Amino acid sequence: MNKKTIVVLFGGQSSEHEVSRVSASTIISNISQTKYYVIPVGITKEGKWMMYNGPIENIKNGEWEKYGIPAILSPDAEHKGLVKMVGSKAKIIPVDLVIPVLHGKWGEDGTIQGLLELAKIPYVGCGVLSSAVSMDKSYTKIIAKNAKVVQADFICLDRDEISKKSVISKIEKKFGYPCFIKPDNAGSSVGITKAHNQEELIEGLKKAAEHDRKMLVEEFIDGREFECAVLGNFEKAAASTVGEVLSATEFYDYDAKYNNPASKTVIPAEIGEDIINNMRKIALKVFKAVNGSGLARVDFFVENGTNRIVFNEINTLPGFTSISMYPKLWEYSKMPIEELIENLISIAYREK
Repeated sequence: MNKKTIVVLFGGQSSEHEVSRVSASTIISNISQTKYYVIPVGITKEGKWMMYNGPIENIKNGEWEKYGIPAILSPDAEHKGLVKMVGSKAKIIPVDLVIPVLHGKWGEDGTIQGLLELAKIPYVGCGVLSSAVSMDKSYTKIIAKNAKVVQADFICLDRDEISKKSVISKIEKKFGYPCFIKPDNAGSSVGITKAHNQEELIEGLKKAAEHDRKMLVEEFIDGREFECAVLGNFEKAAASTVGEVLSATEFYDYDAKYNNPASKTVIPAEIGEDIINNMRKIALKVFKAVNGSGLARVDFFVENGTNRIVFNEINTLPGFTSISMYPKLWEYSKMPIEELIENLISIAYREK
């Protein structure tokens, strides 16, 4: 049997660079070495591309950069592969498929997907449009509203507006306190704050503006947080059971997710079966509304007192770390991570 060559892309220039390295390490460790020849290709925080051949542990701790060899994915569809630099000479390494494990900006926002479309190389995950609109919280909101999915009320703002007193008054009149401020394009709850008063609102808007030109202000939903995993494509997709997030802090931001061991997940969620089944249906509805493919994690609130299900966001490139909900949800459904990765590869070949 001829092995297919798979590139696992990791790192990147986003604020989730370190998480990407851990996710990639998990995938590389669990991909079939008998069926595939795996080439890890890392992107440094400065944007330098290098292929790496060495211990996986070095990917996790960042040491891989010392041993990387310059290599980039060519956009030339005739190449369909990596351009490896050996001294002053370039060598083309054919590639059959790419698994982009690049969380956040320049990884799950359609940019790397566009490069792969130009190169005509199949890849795991959502396409250009679905990646872009799912990464952009404002457009996700618009699509969810059009699909008649219940979600938190919101206001979209531009960086230039946040210093206006009229904007602050508008937010206070519409939502009161507390309320949430989110940058439009940032993954893993990066740059999100919860404002309890005007001073925190102004500071939260400034913080969000550091991450993106656009931002959202959302109403506060007093409820529990849940996540559901989706696997498949527009024609045939499946939703996992639902897991609950128990944050160690007031809300599940980046630090609570990755740096606070007191944060926990409960699988399956200890909530009524009807609520779980409804969340699964809504997760599939959102996935299809954004024209998703491959994988996604859909996040919800269940409002205290009413049990109203409120859609929060969709993540088209969820983490694959030891604490990540996406692989753990499928593992509960008797799909170990090795099988999950194989299914993602199969879907990518069918789609592209």
